[in-house]
Amino acid sequence: MALSVGLLGFGTVGQSVARLIVERGDGLLRLSHIFNRQVARKRVDWVPPTVVWTDQIEDVFNARLDVVVELVGGLDPARSWHERALDAGIPVVTANKQLVAMHGQALLDRAAARGVDLLFEAAVGGGIPVVRGLREGIAGDQLTSVSGILNGTCNYILTRMESAGLAFAAALAEAQAQGFAEADPTDDLEGYDARAKLCILARVGLGLDVAPHQVACESIRSISDDDFVYARRLQATIRQVSRVTVVQGGVQARVGPALVPLTSPLARVIGSQNVIVAGGTYGRETTFAGYGAGGFPTAVAVVSDLLAIARRAGGAPASWPSTTAPTSVSPLQVAPYYLRLVVRDRPGIIASLASIFSSHAINIDAVLQEPGGTKDHLPFVITLEACPTTSMATALAEIATLPFHVTPPLGLPVLG
Repeated sequence: MALSVGLLGFGTVGQSVARLIVERGDGLLRLSHIFNRQVARKRVDWVPPTVVWTDQIEDVFNARLDVVVELVGGLDPARSWHERALDAGIPVVTANKQLVAMHGQALLDRAAARGVDLLFEAAVGGGIPVVRGLREGIAGDQLTSVSGILNGTCNYILTRMESAGLAFAAALAEAQAQGFAEADPTDDLEGYDARAKLCILARVGLGLDVAPHQVACESIRSISDDDFVYARRLQATIRQVSRVTVVQGGVQARVGPALVPLTSPLARVIGSQNVIVAGGTYGRETTFAGYGAGGFPTAVAVVSDLLAIARRAGGAPASWPSTTAPTSVSPLQVAPYYLRLVVRDRPGIIASLASIFSSHAINIDAVLQEPGGTKDHLPFVITLEACPTTSMATALAEIATLPFHVTPPLGLPVLG
């Protein structure tokens, strides 16, 4: 008998999920209800006439459905809908990364207590099966890190800056025109979207209950097209990298731009694609890659979760690893650094910078300067040997007060 599905939300992803269910025709899934605000304007003629369209959530919960798919997003009222469905013994499938990042453990505990599924493959990586891959595919390994490119908007912007030599504002405008960036892209550019996904991966892969507010975030807004020129000289590129690592004494977690070697899997991901690299004690590195955004890639993940429930046909729900709250969560502790400055040229600039670095026991590795700058707008780069990130932050704050800057200095960690 087909699994009756109630769909909460009929936006881009919701429509794609509905399309996949309607077109499957294998008898495993049946679209029963579609809930959306102002639902009348959402109606489409390819949905079967047997489907109930409603803007009243009670219609969904009174229908005794087999599974609820939540694609509305946000924390409230989505959380109460999840809780209500689970308490009624109804499995839930969701793509709501913020809700799973913030309240995932409580919801998973609730689902386990009721003996039903809460599945969220679509919350991370779009159509990439990374949640199932971490939970089942490499469960035999002892994972120590998860890193990756988790936000397609940022990756589109940065790779367009790299490939076309675009300024940040132009690349962002293009991303918005192409539908890869929202009108308000704050969550993407500041790292909040990727941070939520990283917390989910930390829970699934590392068994760590890390809250989003514990993860340091840095914006990509300060990256310029000049930075890609210098990165290329260093045999590297720039990506928004999300990383969580188990270290002695705690956990390190960060989301933000970084230089990555051209040989890294992170460097080879272009456009809106995502990549996740899991580091294990025994299996070493396992890479998951694919399209991390868009209606149909995300819908594939949602429908895959639905099929997993349908094929179990009342069997035991998926099991999840136990989690623990880390004793401490800190940003990256030690790294080499890339420092880009744009200055009004005058004697003594390098000496002033060297004095600050010396006072913080930071060693200069090299000074790079491309031709073509002017005295009033001279970009150059200093690479620094590995140093404590706290020392670098203090030094950078002092450097920012010097009087010769045209734009604020930019410091990026260089990842091995």
